[in-house]
Amino acid sequence: MKILALIPCALLAQSVPDGVIVEKGIEYSRVGERVELDLARPKAGGPPRAAVIAIHGGGFRAGKREGYSALIVKLAERGYVAATIDYRLSPKHQFPAHLEDAKAAVRWMRANAAKYNVDAGRIGVVGGSAGGHLALMLGLTDGVKEFEGYGPHGEQSSKVQCVVNYYGPTDFTKSYGKSVDAAEVLPLFLGGDLEHQEAAHRKSSPLQWVNPNAAPVLSIHGTKDRYVAYEHSVWITERLRGAGVEAELLGLDGADHGFKGADAVKAENAMMAWFDRHLGAKPQRKLLVADHGPMGEVLLVDFPSGKVHWKLPNNRSHDVQALPNGHVLYTNGPGKQAIEVDGNQKEVWSYGEGREHVIAAERLANGNTLIGDAVKGEVIEVTREKQVVWRYASADMDKMKMRNVRSTPQGTVLIAIERMGKIIEVNRAGDIVWTYVPEGGAKRLPYRAIRLGNGNTLVSLTEPGEAVEVDKSGAVVRSFGGNQMKLRMGWVSGTEAVPGGGYLLDDYTGRRIVEVNAKGDVVAEWKTGQRTVASIALVP
Repeated sequence: MKILALIPCALLAQSVPDGVIVEKGIEYSRVGERVELDLARPKAGGPPRAAVIAIHGGGFRAGKREGYSALIVKLAERGYVAATIDYRLSPKHQFPAHLEDAKAAVRWMRANAAKYNVDAGRIGVVGGSAGGHLALMLGLTDGVKEFEGYGPHGEQSSKVQCVVNYYGPTDFTKSYGKSVDAAEVLPLFLGGDLEHQEAAHRKSSPLQWVNPNAAPVLSIHGTKDRYVAYEHSVWITERLRGAGVEAELLGLDGADHGFKGADAVKAENAMMAWFDRHLGAKPQRKLLVADHGPMGEVLLVDFPSGKVHWKLPNNRSHDVQALPNGHVLYTNGPGKQAIEVDGNQKEVWSYGEGREHVIAAERLANGNTLIGDAVKGEVIEVTREKQVVWRYASADMDKMKMRNVRSTPQGTVLIAIERMGKIIEVNRAGDIVWTYVPEGGAKRLPYRAIRLGNGNTLVSLTEPGEAVEVDKSGAVVRSFGGNQMKLRMGWVSGTEAVPGGGYLLDDYTGRRIVEVNAKGDVVAEWKTGQRTVASIALVP
């Protein structure tokens, strides 16, 4: 916690490159006193960029934001929007004032995301010494109201997506005796020494706030640090890993507080790589979701981030389909309708004549619509003019026994009769030409079946949650989930094929959607939270 704001020598002042814009002295909060930030960003346009906030050190009582001026320019050259911030200092201000300002800076960045072309979902933080402590606290205390303070933009989140901690203290109860200045610095920061303010020492220690939802943390620390013992980074890294949080420690052998030469370069390279890894734009798939849970909506999201683009009420219904023209077809079961909306989510077509509970709907290549009625136990094909041109009905399917309906390239229809524990394939003459009963019988509750390009059929199941690819004989060719320990699911409902032989699998009761590759390895996941998703549809 050295008074001087120690930074790697590679971050010494430099001129601003032509491709970077720097704005200085921007007020971001005024609680007790004015605090400012300097901002560096690329001149070039393009999609919204990730942001990084840099927090200087100085023992919580000294240091200036200009200590990281060169760093934010380097970050801007790398494609980030970067800010270096002031914050209130001790002894005039005590904890948590410093943290409140850091959180206000994050909220400011989100509130001004559109102005500065920032992706509000990708904000990282870096700090050295006292700044490392504040960076850690940002990563660990998302949602802790008492640390938010009274700064502006309270409607915004102060959550950060990743942290780089340069030799920040993590347990103030163990700082005395192993630091050359802790006995001088900490009483000013916390209102008294450990003997008289133990509770404050604990509350302000990052180790006390480790939780499974913390941001990923990279700690960089010299093994011979005289101001903040190297053990502080060891402790936080081990505690985070124990909580299931991604955490790494780069120990620089023999380095003191502040890095020079090759150590500074190594540390900076590790920092940049960490930000690139955790803040880099990840490919997103557009996914339609039918939420059958209490929220009762159909929505378009990015997968796997879960970012919502739009949503419409669906009355807790089951099915959704992306249409080639950018329209969306979805069901409103209790409303007894299948509904089509355009790209602006305006209704352009619906059908509900004589329906009791529309549980499934699919637009066919000929422009007609296949509709499954779970109460009547009936599947019909209707034209745009609402003329019924085909019908199949069975007592096996009525009284909510049926779930999903999908056509096949062969012109037949696959019907999941969930409560009877089987999939049937029906031709245009109304004959059942194929039946699949999963191993385990009716308790497997087959939810959906889709015919694959190789002629096999993918069926989603429960007890255990599984998606099985079966051939015409009913033999399982491939299995995703089931009793495999690398992927356990509660109840698979929706399924979608993705390029490369993988699938998107909707774990209905597990409240998550996972993407698996052809080997069955999970490559992406979205935890749906309060949403209980019945069906999904990949947008081309």
